[in-house]
Amino acid sequence: MSKKRLFFVSITTAALAANPVFAKNTNTPADGFNIHIVAPHRHEDGTVHGPYHHYCKSIKREIMQCMIFTSTEPNAELVEVEYFIDKKLARNNVRLEQWNKHFHDHKEEIASGRVKIPDVPPKKARQLSKAAAKTDGIIFHLWPVDSKIPNGTVMFPTAVSHKPVGKLEIPD
Repeated sequence: MSKKRLFFVSITTAALAANPVFAKNTNTPADGFNIHIVAPHRHEDGTVHGPYHHYCKSIKREIMQCMIFTSTEPNAELVEVEYFIDKKLARNNVRLEQWNKHFHDHKEEIASGRVKIPDVPPKKARQLSKAAAKTDGIIFHLWPVDSKIPNGTVMFPTAVSHKPVGKLEIPD
């Protein structure tokens, strides 16, 4: 990194850290992403990537949202966003074609054994898995693999275990 660029990054970081607007606030939308889930994803071209580190929180009774990173490093790239949506809500609001292309069933994904919840005791992990199994997921991939920057390309990976269905079964 050039001295000029390093100076700019250092000055920018220092200015942001010193500004009270950027100081640690409580009750921000970024607070509470503390459910850590690790799972690979299958991209639209069929290739498998990851495992990705999901940091999730509930935003409504029927929806949990996750920020997804390439690693657990402090400067890891935010590459994806995933929503866990109650199956009744998801399946009543999308067409079969859309669900097959962009969504996946978390029950099937969890059953595949590829999903890990590393930072909680096993009993809590089972409780979280049981709740997640009642949801469908949709992933928005925002930073293309091997790209130096996000470039506006958005892809829709799914679970590695995703299989299209002939009919959307809506649970009672």
